[in-house]
Amino acid sequence: MVGYVNPGVKVITVTAEDEVVRLCQELIRIDTSNPGDHSGPGERVAAEYVAEQLAEVGVESQIFESHPKRASLVARIEGEDRSRDALLLHGHLDVVPARAEDWTRDPFGGEIADGCVWGRGAVDMKNMDAMILAVVRKRLREGRKPPRDVVLAFLADEEAGGKWGARWLVDEKPELFEGCTEAVGEVGGFSLTVPGDRRMYLIETAEKGIAWMNLTARGTAGHGSMVHPDNAVTALAAAVGRLGSHEFPVQLTKTVRSFLERACLAYGVEFDPDDPEKCLDEIGPLARMIGATLRHTLNPSVLEAGYKANVIPQTATAQVDGRFLPGYEDDFFATVDGLLGPDVERGFVHHDQALEADYEGALVEAMEAALLSEDAGALPVPYCLSGGTDGKSFARLGMRCYGFAPLRLPPELDFSGMFHGVDERVPVDGLHFGVRVLDQFLDRS
Repeated sequence: MVGYVNPGVKVITVTAEDEVVRLCQELIRIDTSNPGDHSGPGERVAAEYVAEQLAEVGVESQIFESHPKRASLVARIEGEDRSRDALLLHGHLDVVPARAEDWTRDPFGGEIADGCVWGRGAVDMKNMDAMILAVVRKRLREGRKPPRDVVLAFLADEEAGGKWGARWLVDEKPELFEGCTEAVGEVGGFSLTVPGDRRMYLIETAEKGIAWMNLTARGTAGHGSMVHPDNAVTALAAAVGRLGSHEFPVQLTKTVRSFLERACLAYGVEFDPDDPEKCLDEIGPLARMIGATLRHTLNPSVLEAGYKANVIPQTATAQVDGRFLPGYEDDFFATVDGLLGPDVERGFVHHDQALEADYEGALVEAMEAALLSEDAGALPVPYCLSGGTDGKSFARLGMRCYGFAPLRLPPELDFSGMFHGVDERVPVDGLHFGVRVLDQFLDRS
């Protein structure tokens, strides 16, 4: 868009839609792979890039390095009414690793092809980082304050549980979030096409809890040719087998029931509360993710024992990925401990709470109105995330946490399947849609 300030002086006005694609590309090109052991490049370069983009429009930010190269950035934008509670917008800068040979395009190239920006983080979650930056830059260039204070947080280490990012900030620098009662982050607001040329937009209001567990069995070391009634490998393998084959019963939480009721209505199928799994086949690629929110899950992922075929080891260890429903943590661990039995010890690699916020109030109304203003066929619905986000850390400060990174997606794109997958990409049109919705959301928030 071209505007004129004085006769004969041409000024180029850059829109948020122009900028968001560039910002997304440039963030993707900064490798922030997080293997979980501090061997990656860290987020420092990306945090400095964000600081530069904010400084260009007059926003001062602070970078906190909680561990070498593990850097997060926080900034506060003053609102029109500073007596109101503040809103937190947060995104993480790290990404899971990617092997270039598995991808169609360079995972850190930020290329545009087939109408999409390609690369690691295009979905999880440099798309949202770019949208936040583009909207903030647009608003401040135009002199438009948000209705209330907005705190921005671009975070380290989310892909390894947030210990050196959101959790570190909450524990060490809670004053940065003073006044924040609500938080908006990732894995929500994206569309799923339903019959009648309409789109459900999934707003995340709940998350399952995380229990990445270390299991240890102990026995007597000895020669492989002898009888060993207390074989650590045998005890551990039996326990892991029990965990991996156990199917928890369906337990409908408030959020999941609300999602299924609305989804069934949109698809024109019956919702049967006595058999809620029956309708999953109707909702396409999301069925696997939504199905995981109907019950607790346990998935063994690592087994380690021994060093030679004829030597019985003294210990055997395993790791299991457990996820529990909001409100049912005690029930989950009681079942786990019963399945493990007395011969296996349980510890944690990572343990974090489940979340559930009400789908009501002014913030939810602002999300719905912003979506409907850009898509008359929008059907906003609450849903529960089977994974976890940095919202778990911010909830410790009493914030109500939601996932709202709005994207209107083509019906053929398996968006949820690209989280941590290969050939991650986000439609350019989706990014344009997202900045328009986020801008209107801030006006209404």
